[in-house]
Amino acid sequence: MKLKTAFKIIIVAYVIICVAMFGYQRKLMYLPYVGIEAPGNYGLVDFTSLAISTSDNIKIQAWYHEARTGYPTIIYFHGNAGNMSHRAQYFSLLRDAGFGVLGIDYRGYGASEGTPSEEGFYKDGRAAVDYAQKELALPANKIIIYGESIGTGVAVQMATEYKLAALILQSPFMSMTSAASYHYPWLPVPLLLRDHFDSASKIANVHTPLLLFHGESDGVVPISDGKTLLTLANEPKQAVYFPETGHNNFDLKSLVHSVLKFAELRKLVD
Repeated sequence: MKLKTAFKIIIVAYVIICVAMFGYQRKLMYLPYVGIEAPGNYGLVDFTSLAISTSDNIKIQAWYHEARTGYPTIIYFHGNAGNMSHRAQYFSLLRDAGFGVLGIDYRGYGASEGTPSEEGFYKDGRAAVDYAQKELALPANKIIIYGESIGTGVAVQMATEYKLAALILQSPFMSMTSAASYHYPWLPVPLLLRDHFDSASKIANVHTPLLLFHGESDGVVPISDGKTLLTLANEPKQAVYFPETGHNNFDLKSLVHSVLKFAELRKLVD
C-alpha cells in the first residue's frame, strides 16, 4: 500500500513539473536584458541606432554600420540571452575587417517592443532583411545572414525565404526539441514545446553557401548537433570547429578571420 501511495505521489509530482515547464518554458528559453544605451556607449561610435517596424507593428531596435566598399553586410541574429550590447566587441571587429553590420534586438530584448516567441523572432528577422534591402538599398548578393545559438534558428528560416549571399551559423542546434531533450531527457519535450526552431527539417531548403562554427566543448548545444546539421545542408558548405571552446567563449578574432576567408573564397568581397 505504501508503495502504491508513493507511486501516485511521484506521478502527481511529475505531472505538476510538466505543467510548470509548459507554462514557464518561454521564461527559461528567452533571457532578454532590457537595459541598453546608445551604441557609442559601447565603443561603436560610428554605428547608427535604428527603429525597424515589423509586420505586426512592433518596433525593434537595430544598430547599423555601412560596409567598406566592395564588402558584404552581415545581418546578425544573436542568442537567447542579453542584447546587442553584449555583442559590441564582435560588431567592432567585423566592422574593422570591412564588413557592414546590421544587428537587431528581437522583440522583448534591449529597447525593442513586444514579447519573445518563435514566430515573433521570424517576423523580426523578416523586418531586418526587408529593411536592409529596401531602406538601406543593399543588394541580395551583398547580404550575409549570421545566426548565433537560438539566432541560428532565425537565420535558417530567413535563408529559406530569401536568396542572399551566404549563411553563417554559430553553435547551431538541430531543433529546440533536440536542444531541450539534451538538457531534460526525463521530460516529454516534444509534447510540451511551443517554439521549435526546427532547422534540421529546413536546412535542405537552403541553397546558399554555408559556414558553420561550433565549439568542441559546447555544453549547451552538443557539437553533434552542428555536425548533423552540416551533413543535412547542401553544398557549398564548410565548418570550423574550435577545440576547448564552449558555447560562449569563442576567440572573436579567430571567428572574424574565418568569416573573412569564407567571404573571400565565395567571392563576396570585391
